[in-house]
Amino acid sequence: AARNIRRLRERGAEVLFSVDCTKLKDYFLPSDRLFSCVYFNFPHCGRKAGVVKNRELLAQFFSSCAEVLAEEGEVHVALCSGQGGTPADRPRREWHNSWQIVAVAAGARFILSDVRPFNAESIHGYKCTGYRSQDKSFSVDGALNHIFTRSTPLLHLKPMVCQMELGSKRVSFQVPQMLVDKINRGFLERNSEHPVRTVKKQLTAVLSQTFPVQSIDCSLSLLHKGDIGGVCHSNVFWIIPKPEQNASTEQMAHGLANAVLFFHTDFCKNADENGCMKVQEGNLISEQYFLRPSLLPYVQTLIERATFLPETLYVICGPVFRKCPISPHSLPVFHEALFVGAVDRGMESGFMQMLVDAIRSGIYLLHQTASGCKLTITLQEATNFERTELNGFAASESQITKIQHTVCVETDALGSCEKGWCVGTVGMACGGAKSGGLVVVFASLNLDLLAMLICGIADWRMLWTSDERFLSQFLGGELRLFKSFSLYPPSYVHDVSFWVPESEQFDEVAFHTIARQVSRETVVSIQLIDSFQHSETARKSLCYRLTYQSCDKALSCQDAAEMQLLFRKEIQRYLHVTLR
Repeated sequence: AARNIRRLRERGAEVLFSVDCTKLKDYFLPSDRLFSCVYFNFPHCGRKAGVVKNRELLAQFFSSCAEVLAEEGEVHVALCSGQGGTPADRPRREWHNSWQIVAVAAGARFILSDVRPFNAESIHGYKCTGYRSQDKSFSVDGALNHIFTRSTPLLHLKPMVCQMELGSKRVSFQVPQMLVDKINRGFLERNSEHPVRTVKKQLTAVLSQTFPVQSIDCSLSLLHKGDIGGVCHSNVFWIIPKPEQNASTEQMAHGLANAVLFFHTDFCKNADENGCMKVQEGNLISEQYFLRPSLLPYVQTLIERATFLPETLYVICGPVFRKCPISPHSLPVFHEALFVGAVDRGMESGFMQMLVDAIRSGIYLLHQTASGCKLTITLQEATNFERTELNGFAASESQITKIQHTVCVETDALGSCEKGWCVGTVGMACGGAKSGGLVVVFASLNLDLLAMLICGIADWRMLWTSDERFLSQFLGGELRLFKSFSLYPPSYVHDVSFWVPESEQFDEVAFHTIARQVSRETVVSIQLIDSFQHSETARKSLCYRLTYQSCDKALSCQDAAEMQLLFRKEIQRYLHVTLR
């Protein structure tokens, strides 16, 4: 030790003693508190301290580090084999018997960004000592160095009001709270380096080798009005516009009565954060607006344009919005790429096969460039739900969709995908009376899922992160395998049990939508673990298990507990359940 101290001082280092690691800021002037790195090798409370006391030590240490660490600084903590409780430990202890290092670090807004073996042999003169507070060594075989960095804060989103042109009318509305951070992100803009745009750009380039291609760059409204086509009502984000300023009190009062029913039936969350919104929205309640769930309704408008050219492939891209149950591959908002062409009757099958082959070749090429992992693309007949959805734009003028298939992709880049991911649909339909008898062939692709498969991104939420460490891996619009900057994030499990209202059908999609909103997309799983019906009253009780976990931010045990409490209040408020 004396030799090491002398070496440090000879090199200009300042050496301090008796520093309390839980109060670091007390030992340094404010100008000296921006450390680029803080190391703590094998922390321990001393003697036979149990895992609980050592967790408390680490929690206080991380909180102290947050006060003296530079914004892009690192905290290195070396632990003996098994202590950390992460999958990197070999062998891995049970969570309750570990130091739970990722969870205690999350309490101070740190995420685990790297784990490396602690190689004592590579450190000249290193010797461990302190076993049970004695001058004895301890085993460092299998020890790991855990490297933590600062997390971006959990988002506390403010209500957002948007104005959009819909025909000749300007419509003002409040954005559903869970979509506030996903509106107008500009992933597809010309100067964007987001992998979603790169996938669209490079896939379109591959298709242009087979077809004449035209990209439709005109601004398409996110807002629709009227018929939703074949999409289920409960899967649509309904929007109630703000009233015109000269709306009378009687009009707003009349609308308020309808608004209560509308919120209850279709679960429009616009009134969620603003108690008076129902009054403000009232007079326009009869006009049913919604965020577009698909780009397919634009097909008919496209083929009726005077400039529309048969046998040319038109490309339309943009974000679409759908309420859906929580799962790793179910996205409430994603970027759809719609490829549309029209040919004379009798040529449609050949045109569709050429389109499918070109899409398959493009996906293979992009995937090979980024990862080189095994990839399988298959076409499967669409399910009834997908058929209905595809028929949504063909609801008039005898447009009958003839063939629909889903595009399924399997890859080993993300581990096992037993059934593959459905990344799109293809189909054909009669173009209608105004199209001159042409047959329309189209392919709809989910660019977000394609980007995930090609770049090995396991969680769709990562595509929407505000952390710069995501986009920095795709500079220049280059597709490559993604390396997560938040390893082994902690998860927290909470159960909720309630009686379902006797007079109403339980809306599970609304249940999941509330969970998405109150948790700020940190609920990764909802499982029905029990269903019970009372033998005398016939009342039905449901019990769900919610798992909270963030893919890019520090989520503490307290954060999850507070979200769960809010979730319980919200399901009472909107679904009228009785908590047990």
